[in-house]
Amino acid sequence: MPKLSINGTEIDVAPGTSVLQACEQLGIEVPRFCYHDRLSVPANCRMCLVEIEKSPKPVASCAMPCGEGMVVKTDSDTVKKARHSVMEMLLINHPLDCPICDQGGECDLQDQAVGYGFDRGRYTEAKRAVEDKDVGPLIKTVMTRCIHCTRCIRFIDEVAGTPVLGGIGRGEHMEIDTFISQPITSEMSGNLVDVCPVGALTNKPYAFTARPWELTKTESIDVMDAVGSHIRIDTRGNEVMRILPRLNEDVNEEWINDKTRYALDGLKKKRLDAFYVRKGGQLQPVPWQEALQVVADKLKATAPHKIGALVGDMADAESMFVFKHLLDGMGVANRDCRTNGARGDVALAANVFHAGIAGIEQADALLLVGANPRYEATLINTRIRKRWLQGTLQVGLIGKPVDLTYAYTHVGASAASMDELLKGDGDFSQILQKAARPMLVVSAALYARPDAEALQAKLYELAQKYFVKPEWHGFNVIQQAASRVGGLVLGFVPSAGGMPAHAMVMAAGDGALDVVYAFGADDILPHQLGKAFVIYQGHHGDALAARADVVLPGAAYTEKTGTYVNTEGRVQQTRRAAFPPGEAREDWKIFVGISHALGQPLPFVTLADVRTAMVTQYSALSHVGEKMDVSWQAFGKAGPVDGAAFANPMTAEQFYMSNSICRASPTMHECVAMVRGESQKKVAA
Repeated sequence: MPKLSINGTEIDVAPGTSVLQACEQLGIEVPRFCYHDRLSVPANCRMCLVEIEKSPKPVASCAMPCGEGMVVKTDSDTVKKARHSVMEMLLINHPLDCPICDQGGECDLQDQAVGYGFDRGRYTEAKRAVEDKDVGPLIKTVMTRCIHCTRCIRFIDEVAGTPVLGGIGRGEHMEIDTFISQPITSEMSGNLVDVCPVGALTNKPYAFTARPWELTKTESIDVMDAVGSHIRIDTRGNEVMRILPRLNEDVNEEWINDKTRYALDGLKKKRLDAFYVRKGGQLQPVPWQEALQVVADKLKATAPHKIGALVGDMADAESMFVFKHLLDGMGVANRDCRTNGARGDVALAANVFHAGIAGIEQADALLLVGANPRYEATLINTRIRKRWLQGTLQVGLIGKPVDLTYAYTHVGASAASMDELLKGDGDFSQILQKAARPMLVVSAALYARPDAEALQAKLYELAQKYFVKPEWHGFNVIQQAASRVGGLVLGFVPSAGGMPAHAMVMAAGDGALDVVYAFGADDILPHQLGKAFVIYQGHHGDALAARADVVLPGAAYTEKTGTYVNTEGRVQQTRRAAFPPGEAREDWKIFVGISHALGQPLPFVTLADVRTAMVTQYSALSHVGEKMDVSWQAFGKAGPVDGAAFANPMTAEQFYMSNSICRASPTMHECVAMVRGESQKKVAA
């Protein structure tokens, strides 16, 4: 281990550590623009110059590996003069946009100009001007501000895996642009705003709406998919202004996808803010006590086996827990949290990402079955690409060929390829046999097939043969819904004699169910429920709300404190950043209100009461921030498997329209239009 001295302090570092990283280990701040912890090192901004003994001139610390006996100074007169010169050069062409720049107040260039720059400029000639680029509906460009740090190019190439940005020209004439003026269609493009150290790339929908010091910051969790990315919700008053990522190495590192970041404008559109009851064929607003009494009277007048309860993709565990208690009190067995039509074994062993998202970085072989992680779980796909870039990960895919941003071997399209692997046939079976830490990644969308149980049994057999070892657990399922694993933990599945979600929908269409209680089940099509009496509880006026006979307005994820369990079984909590609009209430309170109207009051007054009862019954939910310990067991039932090819579980268009918030978002609709336009261009080409 090299030993060196920095500002008079000696330190031992690991081989390959750069001088800049060594300074950070000592808590010494070294300014930088081009350097980023998760990107390659270009050493082109020169802001991180330090003085190294025996070196004839200052050295870029980000690209200089530590050597034995090095003597480094970061605060000498030479270093200060060098930083002044670099900052003066960077500001030569930079416009005085700070008063109108959206980056103002949280800009690296501003901060470092104050901390390390000179107190005046000597450049009096005309500044250069660069034409702004139109790169789509999400990123606003003011390229005159660009300082050519190339962070955006490296991010879109290395992390996002969609190399559409590059440098055109040389020297002062260099410009950052997309090739042939195409939009940036990456589902990770919003992170360009975060990595840009100046105001060249900013959040287009957020432009000119707020200043950072006006905003209240709330740490929370994303529920747009089952990854559970850590986010920060910025609000002004009761309005959500923007959503930014929070650092969590185990889940999303420091990235979020575009749906998480930009769908927030859907929180302001089509919101349910009053209680409605259908009278004379029209939904009429009513006092909340009247709406709850109508629900209670209908439930009391209906036989329990004629009632079905569905829970949608963004429900919190507390609300599902209270809803389950309400249904238990009425003897309702028809209930399910799998509104995607999933069937088969509900054991957690068959439904979670056992190795953990961070565990992907330990894998040496990976087999995707019927999965498209790029859109099902973008941050999982990003982690796979990160591991693939190291050059030793072999990836295989069984299913429809898709663009995953990394190379893979197309093993096959159907379950027949799984049979070949079980027999040990094919090149990829040899790769799996030699791997020490192989991973099997399965899309939960496969469980919606009629042969789900037989498919699960085959997956278990495959896992036992290759992927589950004494020192390694490589069986993993990608869930698409934030509420799914939590619902399975709580047992929100059919009890004895009950029907699963897909059977309930068919029964309602056939007239075998009289009442359907849809709690946030936005993906059920209205015509599928026939003439059933529909009670809809949710936060958006989506299609099912318009079909409902009673509408109960709930709270969105930004408006409540709730517990969620992500696809790897990690217990996490959202925090309330705003209040529900109008008369909307937290969902668990509505269920408690219905229990009082039924004459069977539930013993919950506060959220603390609900949470205490929940963690008492389900102790795993008390360990917030930790992965649950899921025991491995056999699942599925042996039987014939359909030979049809596995369908693509999610396309780019479906990614942007995956829930009621997205469908209400004008920005998400613009993204769909952009994707369709690019698809048409490819077809024409």
